[in-house]
Amino acid sequence: MQIDSIVRAAICLALALSLTALPSMAAEHDHHDIDAVELQLNAGQKWQTDAPLRQAMGAIGQAVNSSLDAIHNNQLDATGYENIAEEVNQQVAYMIENCELEPAADAQLHIVIARLMDGAQLIQSEGDLQDKRKGAVKLVGALHDYAKYFSDAGFVQPVH
Repeated sequence: MQIDSIVRAAICLALALSLTALPSMAAEHDHHDIDAVELQLNAGQKWQTDAPLRQAMGAIGQAVNSSLDAIHNNQLDATGYENIAEEVNQQVAYMIENCELEPAADAQLHIVIARLMDGAQLIQSEGDLQDKRKGAVKLVGALHDYAKYFSDAGFVQPVH
C-alpha cells in the first residue's frame, strides 16, 4: 500500500512538473500536437473517475456552460474569458493536487488536462477576443473529450 502511495505521488509530481512547463513551451511553439494525440477507451469502456476529478471537471464545465451563449454570440468580453481561464487553472491545480486515478486512466486524463491548459492559455494570451474565443472552443472540445472517455454520470457537457 505504501508503494502505491509513492507511485501515485510520483505520477502526480510528474504531471505537475509537465503542466508547469506548458506555458513556457507554448511560447516556443504551437500546441497542434496536443490535439493530434488520440484518447483511448479502457478496453471499450470509459475510464473510472474519482470524486476530486468529477468535482473539478464539473466546475470547469459549469464555468464554460454559464458563458456559452455569450461565447457563441460573440458577446463575451475579455474579463468574462479571463474568468473562465482562471477557473480552469484553479481546477486543474486541484486535480493535480488530489490525483487518485490509476496510472492508465491518469495518462488519458493528462491529454484532457493539456487541452484544457492549451485553451486557457490561448484565452490568456495577448490576442484579441477572437483568439480568446478560439481558446474557449478548445475548452469545449476538451470537455467533450472528458465526457466521451471518462465515466462521470453527473457531468453536463457543453452544447456546441
